Amino acid sequence: MSILTYLSNILVPFILFYMIGFGILSRRPVFDDFLKGAADGIRTVAGILPTLVGLMTAVGVLRASGFLDFLGELLTVPASFLRIPPPLVPLLIVRLISNSAATGLLLDLFREFGADSFTGMSASILMSCTETVFYCMSLYFGSVGVTRTRYTLAGALIATAAGTAAAVFLASL
Repeated sequence: MSILTYLSNILVPFILFYMIGFGILSRRPVFDDFLKGAADGIRTVAGILPTLVGLMTAVGVLRASGFLDFLGELLTVPASFLRIPPPLVPLLIVRLISNSAATGLLLDLFREFGADSFTGMSASILMSCTETVFYCMSLYFGSVGVTRTRYTLAGALIATAAGTAAAVFLASL
């Protein structure tokens, strides 16, 4: 484990020095490129901020109304049959729609159960093994005008099920 800590401590400065060195050797205005990239990043954030606020608000309303808890309780029996911890059910549902809202639920799970608990470990792995299926499909297919998605939804949901199974299995080791 100490080798990974050492590599991670040395990798970030190495990448920074590499980018600056490459820019200087290729005679590029490194700082101007940095400023242009930062400005583009600010524009991107400003463009998606209303969507993120709307999704976070919607998920907050669903949580405050008790609908996510109701849905979690409704799906407790099938989830426990599949050995999925019941507190993960709302996270799994929200993860299909919004990553930022799922991150909020993940932090709540960490506060309640702890990051090193089985639920916390399962949730952490789940967040890295699954994707925001409906958000990605609407964004990517909508941006290019695809209306017939064929087997994309089924494949994405199967991949999410496989990621969920992997999360629960790996957390139990």
